[in-house]
Amino acid sequence: MVGIALDKVTKRYGGTEVLGAVSLDVRQGEFVAILGPSGCGKTTLLRLIAGFETLDDGAIRLGEREVSTPRFSLPPEKRNVGIVFQNYALWPHMSVAGNVGYALKVARLPSAERKRRVAVALETVGMVEHADKAPAELSGGQRQRVALARCLAADPSVMLLDEPLANLDVHLRASMEREFVEFHERTGATMIYITHDQAEAMALADRIAVIDHGRLMQFARPRDLYREPENEMVARFIGNGLVLPGEDVSLLSPGTGRAMARVFGTPQTLRASARQPSFARAALSVHPDDLRLAETPGEGFPATVERVIYRGGHYQIDFHPNASPDLALTLNAPIDRSLAPGAPISVRIEDGWVIPAAA
Repeated sequence: MVGIALDKVTKRYGGTEVLGAVSLDVRQGEFVAILGPSGCGKTTLLRLIAGFETLDDGAIRLGEREVSTPRFSLPPEKRNVGIVFQNYALWPHMSVAGNVGYALKVARLPSAERKRRVAVALETVGMVEHADKAPAELSGGQRQRVALARCLAADPSVMLLDEPLANLDVHLRASMEREFVEFHERTGATMIYITHDQAEAMALADRIAVIDHGRLMQFARPRDLYREPENEMVARFIGNGLVLPGEDVSLLSPGTGRAMARVFGTPQTLRASARQPSFARAALSVHPDDLRLAETPGEGFPATVERVIYRGGHYQIDFHPNASPDLALTLNAPIDRSLAPGAPISVRIEDGWVIPAAA
């Protein structure tokens, strides 16, 4: 397996730029998810890596080999890249083994080697006992395993997966998430996984590249995206994030990573970059689980309940700060707290982050 390097990759269709100067360095054997809303450029990026599209600027390298520039594009069949599509793309008239070995047959591998690779691939995905079945006899999850086995049998240097769980129901998706993790651990493959489902990306990937409107917003570990977003887009997109206005932001002391800020007129302690300077105003990232109902009015900022939704183990409290009635916020309250729309509450921030790009 090899790593992948994207250097200021840019793609335009007509006069519209769908990817703008995207740079990523994917390490050998790393599982990277490309995450973003529909139409952000995720699939275009995958097609550029695969060689199905040519780029307008920048360069792509697979390992030490440059495969794409504006002047040169190595054909897809010479890149040794495996692809698993959303719709599986299995031949209905072929058996499972026939589907897995078809590309090897086209490449004219000797019969013995072909059978060996097919057997190893089916063993890896746990589908040996289904080798003689037709795709129509399989479940959605089993078809997905066959698509993985077909990709694996070709012994690619890189595996690209284009929303491979999108067609599965929610329970099967959870099961297949575990299988993807185990598959990656067994094979050590370098994998690029395209998805718009952030829960899926957070569960699977070593690192996640968040893309919006063709631009790379942040490339980081799942935990860092959630706790330390670099801009407001990532803050809002990851984990139902909320962005609050902060005033008089200042570090408590150099190098501590802690800051003080006034939030709706109330002083709050927050996390911040150790290099964060003092600012008159900044945007703050929090999540519903970071907000708490204060026990005493002076402990948090005053707010008013708008709606209460029973969520089984907790109540979802939709509210607005009294200092900013147009701002809709949410917190999760214990099941023993009885609140009604219109009730006054006091809200404290248990944990929050000063967004560097917004300071």
